[in-house]
Amino acid sequence: MNFTLISCAQKPNTTITNKTISASILKTGAERTNLYLYLLKGKNVAIVGNQTSIVETKSKNNIQRHLVDSLLALDIKVKKVFAPEHGFRGEADAGEIVKNGIDTKTGLPIISLYGENKKPSAEQLAGIDVVVFDIQDVGARFYTYISSLHYVMEACAELKIQVIILDRPNPNGHYIDGPVLELAHKSFVGMHKVPVVYGMTIGEYGQMINGEKWLENGLQCDLTVIPLENYTHETEYSLPVKPSPNLPNNKSINLYPSLCFFEGTNVSAGRGTEMQFQIYGSPFLTKSAFTFTPQANEGAKYPKYKNELCYGEDLRKTENLTKLDLSYLIKAYKQNTSKEFFNAFFTKLAGTKRLQQQLEQGISEKEIRKTWTKDLEAFKLIRNKYLIYN
Repeated sequence: MNFTLISCAQKPNTTITNKTISASILKTGAERTNLYLYLLKGKNVAIVGNQTSIVETKSKNNIQRHLVDSLLALDIKVKKVFAPEHGFRGEADAGEIVKNGIDTKTGLPIISLYGENKKPSAEQLAGIDVVVFDIQDVGARFYTYISSLHYVMEACAELKIQVIILDRPNPNGHYIDGPVLELAHKSFVGMHKVPVVYGMTIGEYGQMINGEKWLENGLQCDLTVIPLENYTHETEYSLPVKPSPNLPNNKSINLYPSLCFFEGTNVSAGRGTEMQFQIYGSPFLTKSAFTFTPQANEGAKYPKYKNELCYGEDLRKTENLTKLDLSYLIKAYKQNTSKEFFNAFFTKLAGTKRLQQQLEQGISEKEIRKTWTKDLEAFKLIRNKYLIYN
């Protein structure tokens, strides 16, 4: 089995051949230190990471060690850490400004990529030779870690700094679905012409950003991807760490691409409960047997409908999805008793105005899905060029 460390700078690719692989053991890019330590030795390194940037140590206690701690113990000169949405420890609310700070364990400066700037500045990258990106993605266009990746790559391309992505599995990598973003609706929750669910690992996605010249002015960065071992897009993967405060388990991650549309409506997707993105409801839906009352909690200091009784549906025992499911959104729209259902954020999440218009016109899910076909097929042709795990 051959894996390629992809570099889109003007240099030859390096091919890694693994002659003997255990089919039962998946290894993340971060765990495959033998493939990237030599690229970091003697260099000033910055890490783009959060609580998911772990290296599992196989021991009696199965200790999980953070990538930063692991690299420092290996005498790698880690100089600073860049933190995305939710912060370095993954505790900030969605959309909450993340402040710069100091990591209390290592004393390293932490620079926010979700505060004053979403793109690292030349000053922040001064003296850095290599940027290592290691963050767990969940495979939905509006999950902002791929947007942070874009800006990191762009800043490094401008300054001719190498980027290394330590690849991780995509728990929603087994399907491709949803409307493809129209660039007129480009935002931090949707920067590229990709569908809601794009079926790529973050390493493959980085290659696509680079290869399609989606960076400003068509720049390409010196990009290397450290691939996963024993992985396909059909591999089931249970995340060892919550990727963000409101995705607490496998079920929430599976439902997230379908339920996140509710963030652009007057319906709650369960923030302020312990069932985030596994339920939905609102005081304005038809009364139902299932109810919940959002309260302030980790990741939701000010949840929608705090202390208000919401009527809705519990999806925790439903079968896992293998496509985007609009039935919940359609059902909630039909049951809505308020004058307003959609807000301006819905179009940003959908990446098009057309989906809201289709729902308002009462078009069926089957007919809506047909309107995605042409764009999805065009995207798949682009996607195929950058796949590492066929």
